[in-house]
Amino acid sequence: MKRLLFTLMTALAMLSLCHAENKQVRWEKLSPMLRQLVQQQQRLTTYRSTVNSQVERKVCAFVRISEHPDDVLNTYRCQDLASAGHIHIANIPLSELARLSCDPRVSRIEARPRGDILLDTLRHCINAVDAHEGRNLPQAFTGKGVIVGSMDIGFDLTHPNFYNDDASNYRIKCLWDMLSVDTVGSGLPVGRDYVGQQELLTLGHTRDGLEQTHGTHTLGIAAGSGYHTNYRGMAPGSDICLVSNAVSSNANLIDSTLHERYTFATDALGFKYMFDYAESVGKPCVITFSEGSSQDFWGYDLLYYEMLDNLLGPGHILVAAAGNQGSTKSWFCKEPNETSKGTFLISGGSCYCTLKAASDFDIRLVAYDQEHNDTLIINTQKVVNSPESLLSAPFSGIDSVEVQAYPSCYDTSETCYDLTFYSNNSIGIRPPLSLEVVGDGSRVEFWRGNSILATNKLNPLLDAGEPTHNIHSPSSSPRIISVGATNYRDSILNDQGKWKKYWTGEAGQRIAFSSVGPTMDGRIKPDVLAPGNNIISSYSTFYKEYHPKSADFDWEVASSDFNDRTYYWVANSGTSMSCPAVAGAIALWLEAKPDLTPEDVLTVLRHTCRHPEPSLTYPNNLYGYGEIDVYRGLLYILGIDKIEEISATHTNAVVRIDNRRAVITLPQTADVPFCVRVFHMSGQMVSDSRMPAGEQHYELQLSSLPSGIYAIQIDGAPLAKGSTLVRL
Repeated sequence: MKRLLFTLMTALAMLSLCHAENKQVRWEKLSPMLRQLVQQQQRLTTYRSTVNSQVERKVCAFVRISEHPDDVLNTYRCQDLASAGHIHIANIPLSELARLSCDPRVSRIEARPRGDILLDTLRHCINAVDAHEGRNLPQAFTGKGVIVGSMDIGFDLTHPNFYNDDASNYRIKCLWDMLSVDTVGSGLPVGRDYVGQQELLTLGHTRDGLEQTHGTHTLGIAAGSGYHTNYRGMAPGSDICLVSNAVSSNANLIDSTLHERYTFATDALGFKYMFDYAESVGKPCVITFSEGSSQDFWGYDLLYYEMLDNLLGPGHILVAAAGNQGSTKSWFCKEPNETSKGTFLISGGSCYCTLKAASDFDIRLVAYDQEHNDTLIINTQKVVNSPESLLSAPFSGIDSVEVQAYPSCYDTSETCYDLTFYSNNSIGIRPPLSLEVVGDGSRVEFWRGNSILATNKLNPLLDAGEPTHNIHSPSSSPRIISVGATNYRDSILNDQGKWKKYWTGEAGQRIAFSSVGPTMDGRIKPDVLAPGNNIISSYSTFYKEYHPKSADFDWEVASSDFNDRTYYWVANSGTSMSCPAVAGAIALWLEAKPDLTPEDVLTVLRHTCRHPEPSLTYPNNLYGYGEIDVYRGLLYILGIDKIEEISATHTNAVVRIDNRRAVITLPQTADVPFCVRVFHMSGQMVSDSRMPAGEQHYELQLSSLPSGIYAIQIDGAPLAKGSTLVRL
């Protein structure tokens, strides 16, 4: 998954403004990014005579308005882009942002910088292979009638993986390219959309498609047809709707005057675009989103989550990657009975971390020098009592250290402290730097931010840090399906005949890098896991042409010629890969029950997931409800799991329907007679047949049965015992 790179809490580093300025801005209503923009705008106004900008800068933000929203937005020249209840997504002129904050009808304005990026074996591992290869499930569930949405970067729109199996039907229906500069006549706040096969194929790739390919890979996992390969996605029969958004990896394509228009609010508009398209064609929709960022205690995800809650519901499901920070020391806690606890910090430059407590404590910083140690002790009560609750101090080897205090957005009885180190050089190398939390009776939690927690023989007692509490946002949102990664394939044979090994743990268990909970407000996440190691899917041919020597293609396993171009399949790893696998699986469930809600999906996961570590209690912060099982989920949704005779295990026999006959092929010749029973979805047994020994291929006549979905149960054949679903 793409790791999110955000500006280092720059809003916390701004100097306090004079009392007169404070009267003109309601700072408490603004998220940190917006506070920074107001301060920048005030400086710009001071030096207006030196500025000659032809473009009025605007920020895309969430606004909570209690009454008369049209009047409020019009008064401050804001463009209303979308709304849900009292929450609006609006383009706000930076020159009006301060005045808007002072309007008593406005209680909150929130924006956060844009994010960054975070199948053959896959389908076997989660019990879905038969859905895509003409065996067992395929006649019943391929995602047909479902929209698979993807918001990502680097889409190759011409890849045969996004046609059907024989490339006769192009399945991408529309694309909003947020980075497009061809905006004449566009009704969208940034970029433009492209609709229909001709427009999309003429475009060829998203604007970032020469430099990025992540979206081509993740979309192939969720919905790729495989195009004459074994590397099919989870929902090859679905239709596709795309949004190519802005992240740190493609920010160089954005005009500097437009940067503030690309925020989490813009991403929310992207989700709405895909759900709106699905509604326009009367189909359910599941969206995969393999991006994310760190959570925070400021609460500048709260309106984002509220807006997403309003978008989600029956037939509207959003799936997001949990993150790849699971093997990183991210958190520690000093308990009340501990005098102190701490760690060494390392960073390539400026960095930050966050502490939280309900009572006063001290932060002890030590810079270790060969001749003497420099110690700085910061009392948190002194920080709280400082102007703007912001305290700044010089320190050895660092330009400045700042501590900002503010109440937790989740529990106002607890105070949070963002500790920011500013430096143009590496931090914690020369000299080494330790951070220690000191205070008898106080319980203090620590989150690393973007620093590295290390140990050092200079003080071996300062070794705190656990690889936990690192779920990314928006995967941490309560109604979004949060996905972590399990491990199966340890290596691949590339197309040069070389084995490439990337092995991160025991088969079938959580990969160490997969982020773990709880969330910052203490909820269990992730919700579910799926394979995320060495997953093979489509790659962009345009990216390959511009980056022929990229190390990515050391992991290339296959290529195909199509329409006078060569297309590629490459192995990749991360929760970015497990996320679209779950989204594609949910597309199959939506085909069975189009009005599934996020809560319904969580219920299915609760009852049907595989438990990789039986000793654990589920759900938990490592696995959530466990690893997804597509087939058992279908049985649960259709109510077939309540039929005692139906096994929740797939049969190893190949079962296909040919001219209303069930053609059954066993793994090997039957050495004993066996039974084949057929059940209607109501639970009624409609056929009971005994098959003789001595054959491998059998036929069962079903011509007397009406059209519909049926469960076939095989018993007595040791290697083929189990069930499957077919459609007549």
